[in-house]
Amino acid sequence: MKRLLIIAMLFLGVTSLSAQDFEHNFLDQTLRIDYTFMGNAKEQFVGLHSLSVSNNWWGRRINLTTVPLEGNGDLTLYDATTGEAIYKTSFSSLFQEWITTPEAQNINKSFEFTILTPMPKRRAHAEIVLRDNTGKESVLRHTIDPQDRLIRNVTSQRALPHKYLHKGGDSKRAIDVVILAEGYTIDEINTFMEDAQIATDEILSYEPFKSHKEKFNFIAVASPSTDSNVSVPQDDAWRQTAVGSNFLTFYMNRYLTSSNVYAMYDLATNIPCEHLIILANTDTYGGGGIFNSYTLTTAHHRDFKPVVVHEFGHSFGGLGDEYFYDNADDNDEMHSLKHEPWEPNITTLVDFESKWADMVAEGIEIPTQVTPERSKNYTVGVYEGGGYRSKGIYRPVDVCRMRNNTAERFCPVCERALERVILHQAE
Repeated sequence: MKRLLIIAMLFLGVTSLSAQDFEHNFLDQTLRIDYTFMGNAKEQFVGLHSLSVSNNWWGRRINLTTVPLEGNGDLTLYDATTGEAIYKTSFSSLFQEWITTPEAQNINKSFEFTILTPMPKRRAHAEIVLRDNTGKESVLRHTIDPQDRLIRNVTSQRALPHKYLHKGGDSKRAIDVVILAEGYTIDEINTFMEDAQIATDEILSYEPFKSHKEKFNFIAVASPSTDSNVSVPQDDAWRQTAVGSNFLTFYMNRYLTSSNVYAMYDLATNIPCEHLIILANTDTYGGGGIFNSYTLTTAHHRDFKPVVVHEFGHSFGGLGDEYFYDNADDNDEMHSLKHEPWEPNITTLVDFESKWADMVAEGIEIPTQVTPERSKNYTVGVYEGGGYRSKGIYRPVDVCRMRNNTAERFCPVCERALERVILHQAE
């Protein structure tokens, strides 16, 4: 009992210090930083687009200067006077996927990206770093002055109508997930609310979210579109929708994304928001999830439930795809076989010790052979095939929500990775 008391006191002490750090360095407001990522396969650049400030800071107030995953980029804020790091976050982006495509070999493109941070009380230096799949970095440094008159003040802007679908705790301590309507007209908003509830319930039915329900809030935002459904370029169907999403991203039929990132965050202004899920009003199969950016998935396909969980695994937990294509090995550039991917559930064996080596039982061979028993029992090993490649990239189990729509759960490695993110963000 005495030992437990000491541990509790230590925990409370750490929490208290974290709170003091936040109060010392930040206002209870959200700073929205809009960037433009641009370039091609050979060189990348970051441009600052705009800054705005809104009511309250809804993100983490603990672990302010650490991140649970590296991602394809990160942003760090430094106190301008002391040089001390005061906040850090990591992410990936659609741009960083695009630079691995054949198109990026021939032209330049620009992409929107938004990062939310707490509003510094004093001048701070921001350093944003982009990394390609080889670790090559592009860096932008700029100064944030809280007194800057060109920081747009939207604290008085009225929030769109919204509804809590699940409220696990106080928004300043729980993780706030905003669900936006895409391709739902004003007359279809009730349908959206039903779809959003289904998505919420499904995500919370999976571990580790199920065991940490009290650490999550899910909020549905009524964001109507002019047109019903979403754009399907392969059918020559273009529609006017809330965030302008479309299929055929990177000329892949089922890849549903939006380049209008600023619009997403406009819709969530002054609503508690740390993560975005966008539900598309269509029965066409597809979706996408980008780490610490957004999840976008179709709501009326028969596989809606497993797909929204899968895509949230990407956007919330930074999990990689564990499926693969036999014909992709020669041209897939998403991952370099000479480097260890940052995603926690795939490996090239370049630095396997940093992944799930501690979870592989003694006697399990590496690479690991698939057997019916191992597939049934979610036996952790090192199974070849993952990250879209059948050779050279390995996954933790044979069957997982990050590989199969029919899988009943995330594998143990993915569950651990997701829980680490939860515990890093929520008190």
